[in-house]
Amino acid sequence: MINPGHLVVWLDGALVDEHEARISPFDHGLLTGDGVFETLRVYRGEPYCWTRHYERLARSASGLGLAIPPSAGLRRAALEVIEANGLTDARLRITLTGGPSPLGSERGRVTPTLIVAASALPPPGPAPPIEVITVPWPRNERGALAGLKTISYGENVRALAEAKEAGAGEALFPNTRGELCEGTGTNVFVVTGGVLRTPPEESGCLLGVTRALILELADRLAIQAEEVTLPMTAVATADEAFISSSTRELQAISAVDGNRLPVAPGPVTTLLADAFRRMVAEDLNP
Repeated sequence: MINPGHLVVWLDGALVDEHEARISPFDHGLLTGDGVFETLRVYRGEPYCWTRHYERLARSASGLGLAIPPSAGLRRAALEVIEANGLTDARLRITLTGGPSPLGSERGRVTPTLIVAASALPPPGPAPPIEVITVPWPRNERGALAGLKTISYGENVRALAEAKEAGAGEALFPNTRGELCEGTGTNVFVVTGGVLRTPPEESGCLLGVTRALILELADRLAIQAEEVTLPMTAVATADEAFISSSTRELQAISAVDGNRLPVAPGPVTTLLADAFRRMVAEDLNP
């Protein structure tokens, strides 16, 4: 039974009250982090960039050897969750795990666990500038999970807690070569001499959907942009910098490890953020 005031989730084929939703204590996602997910921004009651997010979910699932349902059926489940919770602006998360399995690394032979959940977000608008810190723990750009959006988020939890303790809102990771990689749930952009730069896939970063849209917008706006290897010092020495994600959109960086940037947001950040909001207003599946 679904109770008023409770959130409703979609679990393995049906809508269910959050307090009645149950997964097995033997679920491989819970036991080993064996799973993938996608987080989408919901605007005007619709999941944004559905096609791109579904394609990335499929890539991540394939990388772990997991099967996902067809796009149309999964999107219907997402819309049912959004409607059941009466949401207009929201965060939507799709989680797929290896399902009930033995107590170990070996995956079981049952159907994967699939969860679709959503929660309200404030209406979209310019995000205030954010301070970030750098952390010493490297991303492994050569690891089996590099480039996959998995639920193995322990490193992100630890790094973000470190940022919060320092009074910052995000943490930036290097890779094993000491190069700039990404944030705990964001991609990183710097602007120097009017040129927009962001780490390439080879750095080990997750290729964000918003990251791709920003690069496309830069091309339309005739902003010179490069996917290029960057040192960890690139953010602190930039003219301006920002992070991006589906829920943050574009958020200017005001300081790195306590060192203030010249301006936040800068002119390129502002131009791209305004263009991004216009794109959202015009098309929910670019």
